[in-house]
Amino acid sequence: MVKSDLRSGCFEVPFVSQTVGRVPQRRNARSNRARILATARQELGRNPDITLEELARAAGVVRRTLFGHFPGRAALLDALAEEAAEALQAAVAAGAGATEPADRALARFMLSLWPVGDRYRMLLALARQDLGMERVTGILEPARIRATAIVEQGQRDGVFHSQLPAAVLSAGLEAMTVALLEEVNTGALEDDGTRVATTTLIAAGVPEEQARGVVDDVAAAPSASAPS
Repeated sequence: MVKSDLRSGCFEVPFVSQTVGRVPQRRNARSNRARILATARQELGRNPDITLEELARAAGVVRRTLFGHFPGRAALLDALAEEAAEALQAAVAAGAGATEPADRALARFMLSLWPVGDRYRMLLALARQDLGMERVTGILEPARIRATAIVEQGQRDGVFHSQLPAAVLSAGLEAMTVALLEEVNTGALEDDGTRVATTTLIAAGVPEEQARGVVDDVAAAPSASAPS
């Protein structure tokens, strides 16, 4: 509604009338962006070479909408990488303050990270070609630091074997986790994280029966789940 100022003879448009219509637009834009990214996570896992036009159709948006958010493939992958980095940092931080034996700490670490890795595993197929290994290294760095610290603690306490230096053993466990995520990509493996966490403990030197018990116990605790 237009309001007149009788003293000045001017007309004044209330501020709220200019902004009310923008709120649904912003919400719709955020919804479209989230839907595009969710679709990209799914479709890139099936076909790393999918085009942006095909992604737009799969997301149920017009081509112009997708390109308005992501002007090219690089921008889309960069957004996915940023999402993955934030989710990984949150998962790493989830159990970082806990004081507990190293086998429980490693189980909690793996159970927190596996859902994140599973959600963004399509980035593995795109890492070298599209993202570059430097970017991937930056994403993984917080997890690598935390994993190495847990392994060092476990070796000091005699919980993990000491056949390899902590950094080397940690790198080996990471490589195994990446290989298992790639097996999920191929459809050869399905896991909620418990089998992978158990296997990781065994690889670190924990007896199988003990590893299963530790993972089952940690998995039953609400704090073992990764942030959404």
